[in-house]
Amino acid sequence: MSPRRSYDQYCSAARALDAVGDRWTLLIVRELLAGPRRYTDLHADLPGVSTDVLASRLKDMERDGLTTRRRMPPPGAVYVYELTCRGSELLPVLQALGEWGAPLLADRRPTDAVRAHWFALPLLRALEGFGEGVVHVRLDEGEFYVHVGAAADGPVYGEGPAPEEADARLSLDTETCTALGRGDLTLPDAIRAGRIAVSGEGPLAKALREP
Repeated sequence: MSPRRSYDQYCSAARALDAVGDRWTLLIVRELLAGPRRYTDLHADLPGVSTDVLASRLKDMERDGLTTRRRMPPPGAVYVYELTCRGSELLPVLQALGEWGAPLLADRRPTDAVRAHWFALPLLRALEGFGEGVVHVRLDEGEFYVHVGAAADGPVYGEGPAPEEADARLSLDTETCTALGRGDLTLPDAIRAGRIAVSGEGPLAKALREP
């Protein structure tokens, strides 16, 4: 385990950056907000990170109380990483950082990787105030689901189809999802304009259709 680097400043922002300011750390948190993940899953969804750096960051995060590592029961019997309560508290930090960085999402560069679930956090913010439940989202790049109004210490999103019956289903393109994240478009306006198709009969779906 590498020695911990510090700004050596008696300042809460500096102390926070001591813990999460290293390259890749907050993106690992982004992935683990989906719940427990295997090392191989993390490596696959963090294109560009080396195996050595990922292993080092995970050890540092465990030391700093942000993550834990545990063995899944049979038949899986594999090790997974997950956020502690302290690590889960970084959700609003990541959402604020994403909101601040959204204007930087201009045209997608040829070298840019993309995963459907990377849109989960900005979309989760756009869904605030419409109720609680599971929202299944279909994008050009794939599917994911978000837990609207989820407990602070539980997963806030997941990859692929929702494991249970979704309370609402949204179908939209990546351009619309990016516009929502940038603040160029509101969710009600996108639905009224037909840029987002909403299905489902639960209260959450009805609230989305009648904003």
